[in-house]
Amino acid sequence: MEPDWTCPFCSLLCDGFALERAAPALVLRGTDCPRARAGLAAHAGGEAPAAWIDGGVAPQEEAIAEAARRLARWRQPLLGGLGTDMAGARALFRLAARTGAICDHGDGESLMHGARAVQDRGQCYTTLAEIRARADVVVCVGTQAIAHYPEFFRRCGLDRPDTPCKRLVFLGVEPPPGLPDAVPVQRIAGSGDLLADLQQLAALLVPARCRAPDPELTELATMLREARYGVLVWEAAMLPAHGALAVELLNRIAGTLNRTTRAATFSLGGSDGAYAVQQVFTWMSGLPLRTRATAGGLEHDPVRFAGQRLLDGEAVDGLLWVWSFAPERLPPATRLPRIVLGPPGMGPRLQQADVARRCVFVPVATPGLNAAGHLFRTDGVVVPLVAARDDALPAVAQVVARLLEHLESPA
Repeated sequence: MEPDWTCPFCSLLCDGFALERAAPALVLRGTDCPRARAGLAAHAGGEAPAAWIDGGVAPQEEAIAEAARRLARWRQPLLGGLGTDMAGARALFRLAARTGAICDHGDGESLMHGARAVQDRGQCYTTLAEIRARADVVVCVGTQAIAHYPEFFRRCGLDRPDTPCKRLVFLGVEPPPGLPDAVPVQRIAGSGDLLADLQQLAALLVPARCRAPDPELTELATMLREARYGVLVWEAAMLPAHGALAVELLNRIAGTLNRTTRAATFSLGGSDGAYAVQQVFTWMSGLPLRTRATAGGLEHDPVRFAGQRLLDGEAVDGLLWVWSFAPERLPPATRLPRIVLGPPGMGPRLQQADVARRCVFVPVATPGLNAAGHLFRTDGVVVPLVAARDDALPAVAQVVARLLEHLESPA
């Protein structure tokens, strides 16, 4: 039982864990992370990896061929979910180019907060290693961090007695229980409006521009100015509706601080392949997700090409939903026909949710569980994944490659 497993169930991609193979389940050793344990429990096994067409069990190759026939009839497909690894993302990009599809990740709304801010203003970003080695002030902005990323503070080294961090601040949220004892914790309640608090904090870094400062925010501004390396941590899924504005303010604060000291932002997000797909689509096309491939070229529109918006308006002919991680992440409710690539455990859930009508389901492997692969960590580092067991399931990239073959050579 070697401690060589990398957990794929959040974008921290924590490694150094061990899995004890107690068929059909896998027992985790080396961490009590609830997210990792829940992910393994969801894939405990027991479900027969059955493909089906409109609710009727079918051989896998027959289901893939039928999926390709339906996809070929759609004039405007939507490739949604996109919960896959880098190889799956590359294959899906080729499929999008072949079919003229619009592509959006299942967590596209939160993913676009950071993407739009970077497109507009750029950013000052850091890594887990830099936080661990240098950050003396860490400010969690509107997020408890470990509520959704339980290993975050450990990965930042804040549990070590020799951590350089001298202050851990929570702006706009209550500090969560179970924080490291090595670092003093401070809560700043703020006004209840995160955007207003960030605007005031940005102004306080240039004191002449702020006439009626909040005392706690004034203290925080001073703390950041005097820090050797301040880090502003934010979580895309926890931002308000106009999240891109909040990210722009965070980037402005970091940019202002870098005139006199050192500061950076750090985002928590990109789980379930979101960062991997975003990176792959960007380097293969020059444009991020929410882009449509057409005969005349590529068209990017982060608002109009939002997946849920397209489904709600029935502006597409059908949905190809790809989600190789949590089997409970079903495609959105819609009257449109669907093709679903998901773990074996998703099949029964689709049947129970009455999604079988006008739907083709093909079971696929999960990267880091029963397939090897690569994912982008939340700080932009590519991490290899190894298969913990062999369930004889195809990876997303293999199924999409077969779809492409059928599209190129229709029967």
